[in-house]
Amino acid sequence: MDASFVVVWLSVVVTILSRSHGDRNVYPSAGVLFVHVLEREYFKGEFPPYPKPGDSSNDPITFNTNLMGYPDRPGWLRYIQRTSHSDGVLYGSPAAEHVGKPTVIEITAYNRRTFETARHNLVINIMSTEEFPLPYQVEFYIRNMNVEEMLASEVLGDFLGAVKNVWQPERLNAINITSALDRGGRVPLPINNLKEGVYVMVGADVQFSSCLREVESPHNQLRCSQEMEPVISCDKKFRAQFHIDWCKISLVDITKVVTIYSNRPDPGFGVLPDVGEYNPPSESLKSRDYFADFLVTLAVPSAVALVLFLILGYSMCCRREGVIQMVHHSSIQKSTKELRSMSKSREISWPLSTLPVFNPISGEVVPPLHPDSYETTSMPLMQTQANLQKQMTIPQQQPPGDNYCMSTFRRLEVNGIPEERKVAEALNL
Repeated sequence: MDASFVVVWLSVVVTILSRSHGDRNVYPSAGVLFVHVLEREYFKGEFPPYPKPGDSSNDPITFNTNLMGYPDRPGWLRYIQRTSHSDGVLYGSPAAEHVGKPTVIEITAYNRRTFETARHNLVINIMSTEEFPLPYQVEFYIRNMNVEEMLASEVLGDFLGAVKNVWQPERLNAINITSALDRGGRVPLPINNLKEGVYVMVGADVQFSSCLREVESPHNQLRCSQEMEPVISCDKKFRAQFHIDWCKISLVDITKVVTIYSNRPDPGFGVLPDVGEYNPPSESLKSRDYFADFLVTLAVPSAVALVLFLILGYSMCCRREGVIQMVHHSSIQKSTKELRSMSKSREISWPLSTLPVFNPISGEVVPPLHPDSYETTSMPLMQTQANLQKQMTIPQQQPPGDNYCMSTFRRLEVNGIPEERKVAEALNL
């Protein structure tokens, strides 16, 4: 690669922040890629050193960039910083309409350890160039690069040198660099050292070389439609460092581009006319009386509610029907309280399962199923049919020589008194 070309490229494109505390002025050219590196080492001097002497300062530092007086940067300027321990990069391609308009970028550095900040201004003075725009432009898609890697001066210089060997132009400039994520690409999986991919547009002053035009051949177009790699003779000049997707390359000849002028449709009602910047009304506006709005929104509903409340009070307290209803309601409340107090003091009869069982053969009294400390609050107030039809079997005596059989008794409740009735009498008592 031509050494003089690299020197010119580094002097025009890449700008490093100086150690001065004043505003930094840079002079990029319109239509040429502008790259500005925000070095962490420069801003470390703005923050206090590490508490332990001798330790190397490695504070995490992040940057925030915005156009002075606005919350964001200009549309042509982008910013990227991969981690808080890496440098930040401002990059973009200014257009011809930005020439002669100084752009002041506020750079704020945040120390994530001490939470301190440092602020500097970067003044971008965009200059015009005679060769802008270059008539022949090519956009490459490089698959094995991230945008911050491609913005490095050494890597970008190597790529332009490879393009110059293939194209052989007199003037060659990098016009723009765009991450594949900004074109709708997907974030790659963190395996096999996959990269996001980057689009690089370069421009030259001569016709496209035969190698670049091989992409437009019908054979390579067919291979691209079948998702196969096209056969490009000059790919080996890039393959050592850059993996180019030749199916995504685009050749643009701006001398043959036809400018289409179309009449804008009528914006309709409610849309401001395109008369430049919006000028808000002055502060000398006439004062407005909000007393009528107050009466409509608060006073009138409050007055209606008050009238309804008075009517309801009169009908309930002053008329005979209302008094009768209040007395009736009071008597219902009094009866309810009396019933609740009586229910608390009533005695609950023990269910049959808690009474002792008498064995008529042995004379033994079987203890109840539940002890005396059994919780009675969960007892049912009324015995259901399922609770009453609990059966118990006891042995009965048989004649000599015969075996014993079992007789069944059924527990019943008659007039609230538990009774037992034989269902089958014992044989030969």
